Amino acid sequence: MTDKREWQASFMHQLGQGLFVTALFDRLADIVFSVKDRHGRYVWMSETCVARCGLASRQVAVGLTAFDLFPEPMAERYRRQDDQLFRTGQPLIDSLDLTLYPDRSTGWCLTTKEPLRDAAGQVIGLACVSKDLVEPSRTGMVDEGFAEAIDYMHAHLAMPLRVDELARRSGLTGAQFDRRMKKLFQLSTGQYLQKIRIDRAAKLLADGTAPIAQVAQLAGFCDQSSLSRQFRQLTGLTPRHYRRLARS
Repeated sequence: MTDKREWQASFMHQLGQGLFVTALFDRLADIVFSVKDRHGRYVWMSETCVARCGLASRQVAVGLTAFDLFPEPMAERYRRQDDQLFRTGQPLIDSLDLTLYPDRSTGWCLTTKEPLRDAAGQVIGLACVSKDLVEPSRTGMVDEGFAEAIDYMHAHLAMPLRVDELARRSGLTGAQFDRRMKKLFQLSTGQYLQKIRIDRAAKLLADGTAPIAQVAQLAGFCDQSSLSRQFRQLTGLTPRHYRRLARS
């Protein structure tokens, strides 16, 4: 085989379908997929999203924004998320957001947004995938207070976070909060915190040049040795080794 990167680039160029992946999402009724530019305008969306927005076709969505398609509180939240991604270049992972169901009622979903970059590495848009949480949403497992507590966790990873404080923010007891975490994420609150801290550290190690001690601080670990110990337990790699592999 010739150089792998050349072969990969040649294959992708031959496809002639820059958004070929959307055909896969079109067949998933509980997942919404979309692509936006830096101005929040839709470039593409899955058929599931087209149906939920009550549009005649996918092409109708091109150039519209969330404010054209969703209730204002939902659109405003999406805009804030997008602005943060464009400002930081960092993905949004496992955000609890309101969504529209096929009957036009609202429910909750887990949303992940990834930056899209041009050949020069500049962020020019984002790709968004949202998965319905139908059963937890319809049984009252998710509400605005719980979603705000999850937002708080992601926004304050560098701070000490206690389950009782997070539960208080959501209006629940510690036991109630932990039960909902296990129902939604299949992880306890402590395990979920560890997961998103490791995710943050991995992103900082791969994309930045900050010393590992600083990465540990930014990701919410008490010191570099704590990061190294937990990172190795979950990935099998030290942070230094992971950084070398990610950059190669």
